Amino acid sequence: MHNIDIDLVDMTLDVMKYAINRITKTVPDLGVPKKAEELKRIVGETITEKGIGGEKAFELFRDVLVKATVPIDHPRHLAFVPAAPTRAAVMFDLVTSASSIHGAYWMEGAGGIFCENEAMKWLVSLTGMPEGAFGVFTSGGTAANLSAIVTARETWRKAPENQRKRGMVITSIGAHSSIKAMAKVADVDVHLVDTEDRLSGAQLKACIDGLPEEDRARLFAVVATGGTTNAGIIDDLEGISEVCERQSLWFHVDAAYGGGALLADSVRHLFQGIEKADSITIDPHKWLFSPYDCGAVLYKDPQLAKEAHSQEGSYLEIFKDEGAHGFNPADYQIQLTRRVRGLPLWFSLAMHGTDKYKWAVEEGISLANKAGDMIEREDHLELVRDPSLSCVLFRRKGWAPDDYRDWTYKNHREGVALVTPTKWRTADGFETVARFCFINPHTTKNDIQLILDTMK
Repeated sequence: MHNIDIDLVDMTLDVMKYAINRITKTVPDLGVPKKAEELKRIVGETITEKGIGGEKAFELFRDVLVKATVPIDHPRHLAFVPAAPTRAAVMFDLVTSASSIHGAYWMEGAGGIFCENEAMKWLVSLTGMPEGAFGVFTSGGTAANLSAIVTARETWRKAPENQRKRGMVITSIGAHSSIKAMAKVADVDVHLVDTEDRLSGAQLKACIDGLPEEDRARLFAVVATGGTTNAGIIDDLEGISEVCERQSLWFHVDAAYGGGALLADSVRHLFQGIEKADSITIDPHKWLFSPYDCGAVLYKDPQLAKEAHSQEGSYLEIFKDEGAHGFNPADYQIQLTRRVRGLPLWFSLAMHGTDKYKWAVEEGISLANKAGDMIEREDHLELVRDPSLSCVLFRRKGWAPDDYRDWTYKNHREGVALVTPTKWRTADGFETVARFCFINPHTTKNDIQLILDTMK
C-alpha cells in the first residue's frame, strides 16, 4: 500500500494541478450541497475490498463531491464566521501534511514547534500580556476554551476547601456556544448574565453579589468575550478584569473570532483590559487568515497550564528527560497527539509581514461599515444595530422568519451567496434578522449590493 508506482506519480500530478488551480483562484465556485442519497447515487461505492483506484477516487472528488461544498473563502460566503486563508498559508498546509511532523513534543518536532512558537510570540505580543505569557495552537476555539477552563479549575482546586466542590463560571448569554459545551466536558456549571449586549464590570459585580453564598463559594472563573460571534460585541474587558482581580477569579477572554482585530488600530482601544487576562482564546483560522483547523490558547502563567495538562506515562518519560529538552505543546492543552497546525500561519507571516495582516483585518472592518451605509440607503432594509468589528445585523422590513430561511436557501441554490439569518434579542423577545460577517478582503461593494438586491 505504501509502494510508489507510476500510476501514483501520474495521479499526484493531477492532484497538484488541482491544488495549484484552487490556491490561485480568488473567486472559486460557490458549491451547492446535495442530499446524501443523491451523492451516493452519483458516486456509488467508494470503499471496496479491492479499491477503486486513486485516479477514480480523485476524479469523483474533483468533479462531484467538492462541488457539493461551499468554499469558506468565497467572497460572498458571509455566514457564520467564514475564513480567508492566504494562498501562502494554504500552500504551506500542504507542506505541513507532507512533512509528517508530530507536534506534541520537542524531541520529535523541534523544527516545526520552533516555527509555531515564533508565530505564538507575535500572537501574544498583540494582546499586551506580561512577560512570560505564552500559549499553544489548538484545533479551534472550543479546545482552547476547554484547555483554559480546565487550567482555571485545577488551579482553583489546589485549595483544600475547593477539592470536592463542583465549580462554576460566569459568562453572558451572548457568549459563544462552546462555553456551555466545554463546561459540560469540564463538569462545571455556567451562570449566564442576562445580556446579549456588552457585558460590563458593573453587571458582573451585580450578578456575583446576587448569587447565593454557596454559589459564590464555588465560582472560580469569568469568561468575557472579545467579539461575540453573533454581533461582534466586545465586553467591558477592563471593568471585568477589575472585578475578577478583587474577587480572585480567573479571567478568561474568548476572542476566538474578534482576536484578529487586535491588529487594527481603528478598534484596538475597544480591547483595553485584555492584557490582564489569565487566558485568552484566539482562532487564527478565523480572522488571521490560516486554514482550518487552527485555534490558540494563551496563558499569563503557562506553568499553571502545564500543571493541569501534562500527561504521565512510562512511554512518555523520555520526552521529559533533559536530553529531550525543549517546549512540549502537549503539556499546555487537552490534546496529546497534535499536528503542527501553527506552521501555515508562521509561513504566511514570514512571507507577507505583519503590515499586510493589519491591512486585511482593517479591510474587514471597513467592509462592515460600508455595508451598514448601503443598508441605510435602502428603503426596504434597516440596521438592527451599528456594525461592530466585521459583523452587520440588519432586517428586511416586513419579513418573517420563513422569509429569511427561504431567501437563504434560494441564494445558496442559485450560487449567489451563502448568507444565513440569526436571532437578535429585542424587548419583545428574539427577532429573526439577517447577518453579514466579513473576513475575506476580496469581498467587494458589488458583492454586497448583489446580495442586498436579492432582498427586494
